[in-house]
Amino acid sequence: MSIIRSERTAAGLLLGAAALGLLLANTAAGPALVDLQHAHLGFGPVDLSVGHWISDGLLAIFFFIVAVELKHELVAGELNSFAKAIHPAIAAVAGVAVPALVYLAFSAGSGLEAGWPIPTATDIAFALGVLAVFGRGLPNRLRVFLLALAVLDDLIAILIIAVFFTTDPNILELVLAAVTVTAFGLLSRMLRGRMRGPVAVLMVLIAVLTWWLVYDSGVHATIAGVALGLVMARRPAGRVTHALEPWSNGLILPLFAFSAALVVIPSVAPSELSPAFWGILIALPVGKLIGITLGGWLGSFTRSKEERARISLFGLVAIGALGGIGFTVSLLMNELAFAGDDLVRSEGTLAVLLGSGVSIVLAGILVSLLARRYRRLHPRA
Repeated sequence: MSIIRSERTAAGLLLGAAALGLLLANTAAGPALVDLQHAHLGFGPVDLSVGHWISDGLLAIFFFIVAVELKHELVAGELNSFAKAIHPAIAAVAGVAVPALVYLAFSAGSGLEAGWPIPTATDIAFALGVLAVFGRGLPNRLRVFLLALAVLDDLIAILIIAVFFTTDPNILELVLAAVTVTAFGLLSRMLRGRMRGPVAVLMVLIAVLTWWLVYDSGVHATIAGVALGLVMARRPAGRVTHALEPWSNGLILPLFAFSAALVVIPSVAPSELSPAFWGILIALPVGKLIGITLGGWLGSFTRSKEERARISLFGLVAIGALGGIGFTVSLLMNELAFAGDDLVRSEGTLAVLLGSGVSIVLAGILVSLLARRYRRLHPRA
């Protein structure tokens, strides 16, 4: 299982699954796979397509893990004080704002402005995986800064999903969900001694009920995973995420990437592609790089002169390129933003894959050059 926990392996599986999905969708097997994706499976009061069971159901587990990691960083990690958090926070906010503005510049007046959140997300696992592959010998502070920035980026993405992709929420069901989340958090503090087994079973049942209440309320179901991850006691949460991580890296995320990438490449001239396609394609590699670099540079002035020199401008540019790897959350936002338009959603998926691909290549080159430069300047490091 240890190899599946590796950031390099997780990134490779995610990329391979997305490439396989895109490839198969454009072969003779494509129609059958798309039909399977749209086939409905009902369990009790919930009747969803296979694709939605993946994006609304299984992906909630991924967001649970993200929330636990976020809580750890806020409580005991690299974001546990204002002084530590302010620099990556400014970089993260700029890394969200600039891609959104780039997208809106392309889509203004097209009726597709709702896709602005798509290029704002960074895939933590993929970005760290690329850094691990190409950044041999780099100091750990770059990884720490990228992790802090990406965690804050995920927090912003969670808020965007909760606020902008919620339709006519059922307040009563949200109140009931808040009650079940509270019960889940309290029970997690009882996970010790002889009662551990029954308490764990009860928590699983409450987690499923919470997911259903959030889903049925009109709020995107992955928010249930976020809420449960944030309230769970730290020690049991750490044990649970350690157990879930191989399943998330090895099954859930690749399955989601495969499902999201099941799109037929449109047989149209580049001039006929929608503004959403071009907005996402440019905003991910270019908008993210500019936003994170600019925000990181401005945020560095909140640090002392000595601390400011610990991450060079070249280092910020490399981190900005890594931030342009959208994948998981960008693909999810694309599905949510263009849920009613299959053609634009397909073009958006292609743009996310291509934009993230450009960022991977660019980040690989920049991180390799940065690592080579660091090894030359610090041969004994």
